[in-house]
Amino acid sequence: MRALRGLLALARLLRVAAHLLVGLMVLVLVFPRRSAVQRQWHIQRWSAGLLRCLGVELRVQQQGAVPSGVLLVCNHVSWLDIACVHAALPQARFVSKADVRRWPLLGWMVAAAGTLFIERESKRDALRVVHHCAEALRRGDTVALFPEGTTGPGPELLPFHANLLQAAVSVDAPLQPLALRYHCAEERFAVAAQFVGDTTLVQSMWRIAAARGLQAELKLLPAIDTQAMERRALAALVRERIQAALRV
Repeated sequence: MRALRGLLALARLLRVAAHLLVGLMVLVLVFPRRSAVQRQWHIQRWSAGLLRCLGVELRVQQQGAVPSGVLLVCNHVSWLDIACVHAALPQARFVSKADVRRWPLLGWMVAAAGTLFIERESKRDALRVVHHCAEALRRGDTVALFPEGTTGPGPELLPFHANLLQAAVSVDAPLQPLALRYHCAEERFAVAAQFVGDTTLVQSMWRIAAARGLQAELKLLPAIDTQAMERRALAALVRERIQAALRV
């Protein structure tokens, strides 16, 4: 059984490698000549393809339409979270920690998709990113972030950092909570998807590829009106709603 899982994981990772090369060619050769809407089509198609290569089935539950100029807020479990969200909402521009930019190939591809990077330890850099996010929201862009700041095991959310939520508050942009859960037949919160502790990117990719019946469930919860809200109260409210959705 272990040998079979190893062969399955190897086959899936070989498909992932080929898929990454295709994505790289699209970014270099196709993206420069495409409109924003056409780029989103490629992002959605590539993200969904990555999930298929890894054997991950994505199911999306949506409660109402997603408005333009919205701040998406999602719990953070894995490096795969971005692909899950992009497969459902390709218009999202992510805010990610600067470490991701240094990942081989994947970091460059994430940057090319319009990601905003932040040095989490720098308050000055956080102010810069808040300003850029607010400007993007004012233009009608969709911005996405993980307010936990790092990945967690899944069942219980880590504390939400409120600083970046100021971007939505300052321009009265709606906030869209997203609840993401990875599961399989044996586990309500799949251990294979967890990207915590000393787990490396390669180890995580292997565990996901070796898993059987891994599913990702993405719930798009009702948007929150941020007018006249204080960012810390907003962070507490959105955390409460995402946590409640994960328990259902």
